[in-house]
Amino acid sequence: MSQYYRKHVFICTNQRPEGDPKGCCWEKRSVRKRTYMKKRTKDLGLDDVRINASGCLDRCELGPTMVIYPEAVWYTFESEADIDEILQRHVIDDDRVERLRLPATTAKEMKSDA
Repeated sequence: MSQYYRKHVFICTNQRPEGDPKGCCWEKRSVRKRTYMKKRTKDLGLDDVRINASGCLDRCELGPTMVIYPEAVWYTFESEADIDEILQRHVIDDDRVERLRLPATTAKEMKSDA
């Protein structure tokens, strides 16, 4: 079975109501950051990598968040430098950026801790 893309990145661009205690990735400028990542991917000639907006990834308080498949590695990021590091180390070098990885807990586990 062939893959359409070598890497597929989903960046949460969900918007919650103002004042929601969980916060939201949209408020943390995830749309602008997704646009930046998409442009950098194109500039780097990474035609086998797809950058998509997603709805809520249910990690709102840790956001902005992204998940990269097929590895299913979750990241939080704050700056264009973080995005550049993720592109270089994870997408190009097939490594991981440990300092930006989200904890390996599931959404269900997170809710039961609350």
